[in-house]
Amino acid sequence: MDKLFVIRQPITEELALLNRTLTETLHTNSPLMNEVIQTYLASKGKQIRPILVLLCAKLFGPVSREAIDAAASLELLHNASLIHDDVVDESQKRRGLPTINQLYDNRIAVLTGDYFVSCALACSVRTNRMEIVSTLGVLGRELARGEIDQLSNARNHRLDESAYFDVIRRKTASLFYACMRVGALSAGADVAAVDRLSRFGEKLGLCFQIKDDIFDYYEDKVIGKPTGNDLREGKITLPLIYAVTRGTGAENEQMRALLLGEEHLSAESVHLLIEYAKREGGIEYAYETMKQIRNEAVELLDEFPPSETVDALIAILDYAIERDK
Repeated sequence: MDKLFVIRQPITEELALLNRTLTETLHTNSPLMNEVIQTYLASKGKQIRPILVLLCAKLFGPVSREAIDAAASLELLHNASLIHDDVVDESQKRRGLPTINQLYDNRIAVLTGDYFVSCALACSVRTNRMEIVSTLGVLGRELARGEIDQLSNARNHRLDESAYFDVIRRKTASLFYACMRVGALSAGADVAAVDRLSRFGEKLGLCFQIKDDIFDYYEDKVIGKPTGNDLREGKITLPLIYAVTRGTGAENEQMRALLLGEEHLSAESVHLLIEYAKREGGIEYAYETMKQIRNEAVELLDEFPPSETVDALIAILDYAIERDK
Protein backbone atom coordinates (compact mmCIF):
# COMPACT_ATOMS: atom_id res chain seq x y z
CA MET A 1 0.00 0.00 0.00
CA ASP A 2 1.22 3.50 -0.84
CA LYS A 3 2.87 5.04 2.23
CA LEU A 4 1.38 8.47 1.60
CA PHE A 5 -2.10 6.92 1.40
CA VAL A 6 -1.60 5.53 4.91
CA ILE A 7 -0.23 8.85 6.17
CA ARG A 8 -3.31 10.70 4.87
CA GLN A 9 -5.80 8.48 6.69
CA PRO A 10 -6.00 10.47 9.97
CA ILE A 11 -6.87 13.63 7.99
CA THR A 12 -8.92 12.37 5.02
CA GLU A 13 -11.90 14.65 5.71
CA GLU A 14 -9.68 17.64 6.41
CA LEU A 15 -7.81 17.16 3.12
CA ALA A 16 -11.09 17.06 1.23
CA LEU A 17 -12.08 20.37 2.85
CA LEU A 18 -8.66 21.80 2.03
CA ASN A 19 -9.05 20.98 -1.66
CA ARG A 20 -12.52 22.54 -1.76
CA THR A 21 -11.02 25.63 -0.13
CA LEU A 22 -8.26 25.80 -2.73
CA THR A 23 -10.75 25.54 -5.60
CA GLU A 24 -13.06 28.19 -4.13
CA THR A 25 -10.21 30.56 -3.30
CA LEU A 26 -8.69 30.38 -6.78
CA HIS A 27 -11.95 30.74 -8.72
CA THR A 28 -12.32 33.97 -10.73
CA ASN A 29 -14.61 35.55 -13.30
CA SER A 30 -11.84 35.31 -15.89
CA PRO A 31 -12.33 32.38 -18.31
CA LEU A 32 -8.62 32.32 -19.20
CA MET A 33 -7.47 32.42 -15.57
CA ASN A 34 -9.92 29.65 -14.64
CA GLU A 35 -8.66 27.58 -17.55
CA VAL A 36 -5.06 28.00 -16.40
CA ILE A 37 -5.97 27.24 -12.79
CA GLN A 38 -7.90 24.09 -13.71
CA THR A 39 -4.98 22.92 -15.81
CA TYR A 40 -2.66 23.44 -12.86
CA LEU A 41 -4.96 21.84 -10.26
CA ALA A 42 -5.22 18.73 -12.43
CA SER A 43 -1.70 17.95 -11.25
CA LYS A 44 -1.53 19.26 -7.72
CA GLY A 45 1.10 16.80 -6.52
CA LYS A 46 1.30 14.86 -3.27
CA GLN A 47 0.34 17.84 -1.07
CA ILE A 48 2.93 16.92 1.55
CA ARG A 49 3.16 20.51 2.83
CA PRO A 50 -0.54 20.99 3.67
CA ILE A 51 -0.61 17.45 5.07
CA LEU A 52 2.07 18.58 7.52
CA VAL A 53 0.01 21.61 8.55
CA LEU A 54 -3.07 19.47 9.21
CA LEU A 55 -1.20 16.72 11.05
CA CYS A 56 0.56 19.30 13.19
CA ALA A 57 -2.77 20.91 14.10
CA LYS A 58 -4.28 17.48 14.83
CA LEU A 59 -1.64 16.87 17.51
CA PHE A 60 -3.60 19.27 19.71
CA GLY A 61 -7.16 18.17 18.97
CA PRO A 62 -9.73 18.56 16.17
CA VAL A 63 -8.48 20.43 13.11
CA SER A 64 -9.96 23.93 13.08
CA ARG A 65 -11.11 26.10 10.19
CA GLU A 66 -8.07 28.26 10.87
CA ALA A 67 -5.82 25.26 10.24
CA ILE A 68 -7.53 24.58 6.90
CA ASP A 69 -6.99 28.17 5.79
CA ALA A 70 -3.40 28.09 7.04
CA ALA A 71 -2.76 24.88 5.07
CA ALA A 72 -4.32 26.44 1.97
CA SER A 73 -2.11 29.53 2.30
CA LEU A 74 1.06 27.43 2.43
CA GLU A 75 0.01 25.23 -0.48
CA LEU A 76 -0.82 28.27 -2.61
CA LEU A 77 2.47 30.02 -1.86
CA HIS A 78 4.37 26.80 -2.55
CA ASN A 79 2.66 26.40 -5.91
CA ALA A 80 3.28 30.05 -6.76
CA SER A 81 6.99 29.48 -6.20
CA LEU A 82 6.91 26.41 -8.47
CA ILE A 83 5.15 28.32 -11.24
CA HIS A 84 7.73 31.11 -11.04
CA ASP A 85 10.61 28.60 -10.84
CA ASP A 86 9.41 26.97 -14.07
CA VAL A 87 9.65 30.35 -15.78
CA VAL A 88 13.14 31.05 -14.39
CA ASP A 89 14.38 27.55 -15.28
CA GLU A 90 12.55 27.49 -18.63
CA SER A 91 11.06 24.14 -17.59
CA GLN A 92 8.76 22.42 -20.05
CA LYS A 93 7.35 19.79 -17.69
CA ARG A 94 6.42 19.42 -14.04
CA ARG A 95 5.06 16.21 -12.52
CA GLY A 96 5.14 14.73 -16.01
CA LEU A 97 2.81 17.36 -17.50
CA PRO A 98 3.48 20.55 -19.51
CA THR A 99 4.17 23.64 -17.38
CA ILE A 100 2.02 26.77 -17.61
CA ASN A 101 4.83 28.62 -19.36
CA GLN A 102 5.03 25.80 -21.90
CA LEU A 103 1.27 25.60 -22.48
CA TYR A 104 0.74 29.36 -22.59
CA ASP A 105 3.70 31.72 -22.20
CA ASN A 106 5.90 33.34 -19.57
CA ARG A 107 3.59 36.34 -19.13
CA ILE A 108 0.60 34.20 -18.21
CA ALA A 109 2.74 31.97 -15.99
CA VAL A 110 4.20 34.90 -14.03
CA LEU A 111 0.79 36.51 -13.58
CA THR A 112 -0.73 33.19 -12.50
CA GLY A 113 2.03 32.81 -9.93
CA ASP A 114 1.34 36.33 -8.69
CA TYR A 115 -2.36 35.48 -8.42
CA PHE A 116 -1.52 32.41 -6.33
CA VAL A 117 0.57 34.59 -4.00
CA SER A 118 -2.36 36.98 -3.50
CA CYS A 119 -4.71 34.09 -2.79
CA ALA A 120 -2.20 32.69 -0.29
CA LEU A 121 -2.18 35.99 1.57
CA ALA A 122 -5.99 36.09 1.56
CA CYS A 123 -6.14 32.62 3.11
CA SER A 124 -3.62 33.56 5.79
CA VAL A 125 -5.65 36.67 6.69
CA ARG A 126 -8.77 34.51 7.11
CA THR A 127 -7.07 32.73 10.03
CA ASN A 128 -7.24 36.01 12.01
CA ARG A 129 -3.81 35.23 13.42
CA MET A 130 -1.10 37.78 12.68
CA GLU A 131 1.58 35.23 13.59
CA ILE A 132 0.43 33.07 10.68
CA VAL A 133 0.35 36.03 8.29
CA SER A 134 3.83 37.01 9.49
CA THR A 135 5.10 33.44 8.99
CA LEU A 136 3.89 33.53 5.40
CA GLY A 137 5.64 36.86 4.80
CA VAL A 138 8.93 35.60 6.21
CA LEU A 139 8.61 32.42 4.14
CA GLY A 140 8.22 34.34 0.89
CA ARG A 141 11.39 36.26 1.68
CA GLU A 142 13.33 33.09 2.55
CA LEU A 143 12.27 31.26 -0.61
CA ALA A 144 13.42 34.13 -2.81
CA ARG A 145 16.68 34.54 -0.87
CA GLY A 146 17.41 30.81 -1.17
CA GLU A 147 17.03 30.87 -4.94
CA ILE A 148 19.19 33.99 -5.29
CA ASP A 149 21.90 32.52 -3.04
CA GLN A 150 21.89 29.31 -5.07
CA LEU A 151 22.42 31.29 -8.27
CA SER A 152 25.18 33.29 -6.59
CA ASN A 153 26.94 30.12 -5.39
CA ALA A 154 26.72 28.65 -8.89
CA ARG A 155 28.19 31.79 -10.49
CA ASN A 156 31.00 31.94 -7.93
CA HIS A 157 31.66 28.16 -8.05
CA ARG A 158 31.38 27.79 -4.27
CA LEU A 159 32.42 24.31 -3.12
CA ASP A 160 31.29 24.71 0.45
CA GLU A 161 29.04 22.43 2.51
CA SER A 162 27.91 25.20 4.87
CA ALA A 163 26.90 27.37 1.89
CA TYR A 164 24.96 24.41 0.46
CA PHE A 165 23.03 23.98 3.72
CA ASP A 166 22.35 27.70 3.94
CA VAL A 167 20.72 27.52 0.51
CA ILE A 168 18.59 24.43 1.07
CA ARG A 169 17.55 25.67 4.50
CA ARG A 170 16.07 28.75 2.80
CA LYS A 171 14.83 27.40 -0.53
CA THR A 172 13.26 24.16 0.78
CA ALA A 173 13.43 23.64 4.54
CA SER A 174 11.91 27.06 5.29
CA LEU A 175 8.65 25.90 3.72
CA PHE A 176 8.48 22.75 5.85
CA TYR A 177 9.39 24.83 8.90
CA ALA A 178 6.53 27.21 8.11
CA CYS A 179 4.05 24.35 7.61
CA MET A 180 4.69 22.93 11.06
CA ARG A 181 4.74 26.39 12.60
CA VAL A 182 1.39 27.53 11.23
CA GLY A 183 -0.18 24.17 12.02
CA ALA A 184 0.84 24.54 15.66
CA LEU A 185 -0.14 28.22 15.78
CA SER A 186 -3.58 27.48 14.34
CA ALA A 187 -4.15 25.02 17.19
CA GLY A 188 -3.08 27.50 19.88
CA ALA A 189 0.01 25.49 20.87
CA ASP A 190 2.39 26.96 23.45
CA VAL A 191 5.69 28.57 22.46
CA ALA A 192 7.81 25.52 23.29
CA ALA A 193 5.64 23.19 21.22
CA VAL A 194 5.62 25.60 18.27
CA ASP A 195 9.42 25.78 18.41
CA ARG A 196 9.94 22.01 18.55
CA LEU A 197 7.54 21.32 15.72
CA SER A 198 8.99 24.11 13.58
CA ARG A 199 12.48 22.66 14.00
CA PHE A 200 11.14 19.20 13.13
CA GLY A 201 9.76 20.69 9.91
CA GLU A 202 13.08 22.29 9.05
CA LYS A 203 14.95 19.01 9.50
CA LEU A 204 12.35 17.21 7.40
CA GLY A 205 12.84 19.82 4.68
CA LEU A 206 16.61 19.37 4.73
CA CYS A 207 16.20 15.61 4.24
CA PHE A 208 13.68 16.21 1.47
CA GLN A 209 16.07 18.42 -0.50
CA ILE A 210 19.12 16.20 0.01
CA LYS A 211 17.15 13.26 -1.36
CA ASP A 212 15.97 15.38 -4.29
CA ASP A 213 19.60 16.22 -5.01
CA ILE A 214 20.61 12.54 -4.92
CA PHE A 215 18.15 11.78 -7.72
CA ASP A 216 20.27 13.90 -10.05
CA TYR A 217 23.06 11.32 -9.82
CA TYR A 218 20.99 8.36 -10.99
CA GLU A 219 19.33 7.16 -14.14
CA ASP A 220 16.20 8.88 -15.31
CA LYS A 221 13.93 6.25 -16.89
CA VAL A 222 12.97 8.66 -19.67
CA ILE A 223 16.46 9.63 -20.82
CA GLY A 224 18.22 6.43 -19.67
CA LYS A 225 21.10 8.13 -17.82
CA PRO A 226 21.72 10.38 -14.81
CA THR A 227 19.94 13.65 -15.38
CA GLY A 228 22.78 15.90 -14.24
CA ASN A 229 20.37 18.84 -14.39
CA ASP A 230 21.79 20.48 -11.27
CA LEU A 231 25.36 20.33 -12.56
CA ARG A 232 24.40 21.69 -15.95
CA GLU A 233 22.86 24.67 -14.15
CA GLY A 234 25.99 25.13 -12.05
CA LYS A 235 24.39 23.79 -8.85
CA ILE A 236 26.87 21.70 -6.91
CA THR A 237 25.06 19.51 -4.39
CA LEU A 238 26.10 17.55 -1.31
CA PRO A 239 27.45 14.30 -2.86
CA LEU A 240 29.83 16.14 -5.17
CA ILE A 241 30.75 18.78 -2.56
CA TYR A 242 31.79 15.95 -0.24
CA ALA A 243 33.79 14.14 -2.93
CA VAL A 244 35.61 17.23 -4.17
CA THR A 245 36.37 18.76 -0.76
CA ARG A 246 37.46 15.50 0.90
CA GLY A 247 39.30 13.91 -2.04
CA THR A 248 42.97 14.21 -2.94
CA GLY A 249 45.27 13.42 -5.83
CA ALA A 250 45.36 14.09 -9.55
CA GLU A 251 41.78 13.00 -10.24
CA ASN A 252 40.50 15.36 -7.56
CA GLU A 253 42.46 18.20 -9.14
CA GLN A 254 40.92 17.31 -12.49
CA MET A 255 37.41 17.45 -11.04
CA ARG A 256 38.08 20.79 -9.39
CA ALA A 257 39.42 22.13 -12.67
CA LEU A 258 36.23 21.08 -14.44
CA LEU A 259 34.04 22.79 -11.85
CA LEU A 260 36.09 25.97 -11.69
CA GLY A 261 37.13 26.19 -15.32
CA GLU A 262 34.03 25.46 -17.38
CA GLU A 263 31.28 28.06 -17.33
CA HIS A 264 28.86 25.59 -18.94
CA LEU A 265 29.70 21.95 -18.25
CA SER A 266 29.67 19.60 -21.23
CA ALA A 267 27.77 16.31 -21.14
CA GLU A 268 31.10 14.49 -20.78
CA SER A 269 32.15 16.66 -17.83
CA VAL A 270 28.79 16.14 -16.11
CA HIS A 271 29.22 12.37 -16.51
CA LEU A 272 32.77 12.45 -15.11
CA LEU A 273 31.72 14.50 -12.08
CA ILE A 274 28.72 12.29 -11.31
CA GLU A 275 30.80 9.12 -11.48
CA TYR A 276 33.52 10.70 -9.34
CA ALA A 277 31.01 11.69 -6.65
CA LYS A 278 29.72 8.12 -6.56
CA ARG A 279 33.17 6.50 -6.39
CA GLU A 280 34.34 8.83 -3.63
CA GLY A 281 31.40 8.02 -1.34
CA GLY A 282 29.36 11.15 -1.91
CA ILE A 283 26.04 9.32 -2.08
CA GLU A 284 26.77 7.34 1.08
CA TYR A 285 27.75 10.56 2.85
CA ALA A 286 24.48 12.19 1.81
CA TYR A 287 22.49 9.25 3.20
CA GLU A 288 24.47 9.30 6.45
CA THR A 289 23.78 13.02 6.74
CA MET A 290 20.05 12.41 6.27
CA LYS A 291 20.14 9.63 8.88
CA GLN A 292 21.70 11.97 11.43
CA ILE A 293 19.20 14.76 10.67
CA ARG A 294 16.33 12.23 10.83
CA ASN A 295 17.36 11.10 14.32
CA GLU A 296 17.54 14.72 15.50
CA ALA A 297 14.07 15.34 14.08
CA VAL A 298 12.51 12.31 15.78
CA GLU A 299 13.97 13.42 19.12
CA LEU A 300 12.03 16.68 18.79
CA LEU A 301 8.77 14.68 18.88
CA ASP A 302 9.67 12.86 22.11
CA GLU A 303 7.88 15.49 24.20
CA PHE A 304 4.53 14.63 22.57
CA PRO A 305 2.45 11.65 23.74
CA PRO A 306 2.52 8.63 21.40
CA SER A 307 -0.30 8.87 18.86
CA GLU A 308 -1.35 8.03 15.32
CA THR A 309 -0.52 11.61 14.38
CA VAL A 310 3.04 11.46 15.74
CA ASP A 311 3.51 8.18 13.86
CA ALA A 312 2.28 9.87 10.67
CA LEU A 313 4.79 12.72 11.07
CA ILE A 314 7.64 10.23 11.47
CA ALA A 315 6.31 8.30 8.48
CA ILE A 316 6.49 11.45 6.32
CA LEU A 317 10.08 11.99 7.48
CA ASP A 318 10.97 8.42 6.48
CA TYR A 319 9.09 8.79 3.22
CA ALA A 320 11.16 11.88 2.37
CA ILE A 321 14.34 9.81 2.73
CA GLU A 322 13.14 6.53 1.18
CA ARG A 323 11.04 7.75 -1.77
CA ASP A 324 12.10 6.83 -5.27
CA LYS A 325 10.89 9.98 -7.05
